[in-house]
Amino acid sequence: MARFSSQKSTIVRTLSRKALQALDPVAPGVVARVAEDRWFRLPAARTRALVPGAGVAVRELLGSPFEVRLRGRAVRGWAWGEGPVVYLVHGWGGTLEQLTPLVGPLLDRGMQVIAFDGLSHGRSDPGVHGPASSDAVELGRSLDAVATRFGPARAVVAHSMGALSALLAIRDGWLAAERLVLVAPPSGIPDLLARLRSELGLGERTMRRLVERVRVRTGYVPDELDLVTIASTLAEHERPELLIVHDLLDREVPHGPSRRLRRSWPGAQLVSTTGLGHRRVLADAAVGGAVARFVDRLPVEPSLHGEDRPQPLTSEAGSDEAVGGAGYRAGAA
Repeated sequence: MARFSSQKSTIVRTLSRKALQALDPVAPGVVARVAEDRWFRLPAARTRALVPGAGVAVRELLGSPFEVRLRGRAVRGWAWGEGPVVYLVHGWGGTLEQLTPLVGPLLDRGMQVIAFDGLSHGRSDPGVHGPASSDAVELGRSLDAVATRFGPARAVVAHSMGALSALLAIRDGWLAAERLVLVAPPSGIPDLLARLRSELGLGERTMRRLVERVRVRTGYVPDELDLVTIASTLAEHERPELLIVHDLLDREVPHGPSRRLRRSWPGAQLVSTTGLGHRRVLADAAVGGAVARFVDRLPVEPSLHGEDRPQPLTSEAGSDEAVGGAGYRAGAA
């Protein structure tokens, strides 16, 4: 959410930054409005159909589409199987198709799997701010709307910015969940806002106006939208059992905040993969198996290294704990 559209060239981004820096001292309100628009602008969609030949297993085609309404807008998704409900939540600019590799392992465990596209994402209707703009709060409300249709969750599995959306739905919405899996979660909005300020060189007056615009848009002050902060405000009966999965070499979302979140969440577990990056981690067989076992209330593999910090893969990298050359290791708080 803090980065500009990848469609813009480096030259355009540089010129825009210089222009904003020139305007910042004299028109902070204008600069704040431009910064808000860019910050919440979605990247180009990359949806693919759930059809044979698109890399989706046949069994994953045997579900059924559904539609729920959120403030008069359609949130569309796909449902598979029967049993305890597991919600899959995509990240910023993502779609439900990115999460379909997790469907098979969860069906094997007797779960009902529910995935959806948040407003302004995939096949769902545009959100309040138009088809190219959204935010983590709106995605959380989309999840909440879906949950009113399918009921309480055995688990929620959320990727990237979807982690913030899932936590908001659990704390402030109607969603109840026994277990929570966060895959490559960011630290939250405050760090992203600081990064945006650094990239654009925004001054203090502009930042005050931008913070207020975010509050008006989302209903939250940015400092409230931090995963550890939200976790600390969850009542004990609201707090699900937590599994975090994060690649040590993730270039989009740093691994460090996941360690911080694990330490702040009693009983949480952290599975650290190596070499899967930010998105391929969703398709890894070992990760899918670990997620499904956790959802089924079974133990996840114990730590290979015993610590959180990056370490080289061991000679056992070709074993069951490392599929496709990407090892993983787990640790508990």
